[in-house]
Amino acid sequence: MCGILGVISHSPVNQLLYDGLQVLQHRGQDAAGIATLDGHTFHLHKDNGLVRDVFRTRNMRSLLGNAGIAHVRYPTAGSAVDHNEAQPFYVNSPFGVVLGHNGNLTNADELKQQLFAEDLRHVNTNSDSEVLLNVLAHELQTKSKQYRLDAKTIFAAVSGVHRRCRGAYAVVAMIAGYGLLAFRDIHGIRPLVIGVNETALGTEYLVASESVALDTLGFKFLRDIGPGEAVFVDFNGKLHSQQCSDKASLNPCIFEYVYLARPDSVIDGVSVYETRLYMGEYLAEKLKRTWSEIDIDVVIPIPDSSRPSALQLANHLNLPFREGFVKNRYIGRTFIMPGQAMRKKSVRQKLNAIGMEFKGKNVLLVDDSIVRGTTSREIVQMARDAGARKVYFASAAPPVRFPNVYGIDMPSPQELIATGRNDEEICREIGADRIIYQDLADLKAAVSKANPAISNFDASCFDGHYITGDITADYLNRIEALRSNGKANQTLAVSQLALDLDDDE
Repeated sequence: MCGILGVISHSPVNQLLYDGLQVLQHRGQDAAGIATLDGHTFHLHKDNGLVRDVFRTRNMRSLLGNAGIAHVRYPTAGSAVDHNEAQPFYVNSPFGVVLGHNGNLTNADELKQQLFAEDLRHVNTNSDSEVLLNVLAHELQTKSKQYRLDAKTIFAAVSGVHRRCRGAYAVVAMIAGYGLLAFRDIHGIRPLVIGVNETALGTEYLVASESVALDTLGFKFLRDIGPGEAVFVDFNGKLHSQQCSDKASLNPCIFEYVYLARPDSVIDGVSVYETRLYMGEYLAEKLKRTWSEIDIDVVIPIPDSSRPSALQLANHLNLPFREGFVKNRYIGRTFIMPGQAMRKKSVRQKLNAIGMEFKGKNVLLVDDSIVRGTTSREIVQMARDAGARKVYFASAAPPVRFPNVYGIDMPSPQELIATGRNDEEICREIGADRIIYQDLADLKAAVSKANPAISNFDASCFDGHYITGDITADYLNRIEALRSNGKANQTLAVSQLALDLDDDE
């Protein structure tokens, strides 16, 4: 999971891109980068770390120009510790191009071999984003005449990218001398929106992973970029768009609505906040059907993304809703901590229980999802230590049983608490008195209720169905081997990262 931005403006964009990355910081906390274009010259600064730590005043002053792209990164391929894999990436042949990518190419290894043997291009890192950049550069080269580009040629190149690349990719790229390019994979797995700002000097355009970036930067939401579609904004301020695949269909990642996206975003016409409210309603209905005999005194969310679902669940069941945990926002994410003992200690530092909300009560804890279960187990124990008589646990999402290969680097199946266990066994593992999960059909219904035009989703982490149709047991085994190797040599923080989603960062 990553966050991307691209803008063409009539004034310097360095501060705007920095502010946009701050808004999208939840989408990536391992690395950040900004590339600006001043005439035909790119200025680039990127490094590992949070946005506020990567950019200093001297860096911002060097990022000249009225156009640029920006990126915040969680690693899904390549090394988490190599600062060279921070984005954007850059090539200068046959055109100067910088690119930022959110997603994961499932055929990156095959493409890398093609680039070397057939396209005569060298990839310097293990990042699939650099592979994608070189594929785009090669397609621009082969489609251009006398090394000149126009919108038609650029869209032809994107069509070539779609033919060659598989997996999930939302992309922003800046082509020196030409303009801003943005496109989305043919399944529309990862989100991408475009906004507009009318100024006295002319029209400005901003592309972003989430609509919240448009809101906070003063741009008016124009629309989502469709699956398979490419948008090109030239330096005259003209917007061009074209569908670049005859196989496009919208299948957004349903986990965006569960956890990844900010609640104030709207993705593919779906309010994330509204969806989470509906998730609470559907979960309440399931509780009515299956838990009618259970005496719940209070509903308590596990901060932060479960709060809308927990609130609506409580309202639907006429139960008290209380804030039972206070979150310390200045503690690092627990998934980077070595060993279970350190992880548990970090959870205790991150959350603290308000004893009066637990003492002597039957408590229903609500979380957005349960992935490893490590944090869930610790939180259940915290509730008991605070005096809860009984601790029930509700997940607003179904059991996570399968790896996600489209840009969310979840743990291996062996680390997923729901893999190979039924609800009763999971309940025992986390130490709860009872557990309830959202049904997948209800989760899909919650999103569709917010926008009935969407009925198909990537829900692979829940049902094991990979919509690109190219994910085999061999592929999953290779990913698992890569993670295992990473754990052994400590070069892949991805193997520990895996978006510890029950950490609720």
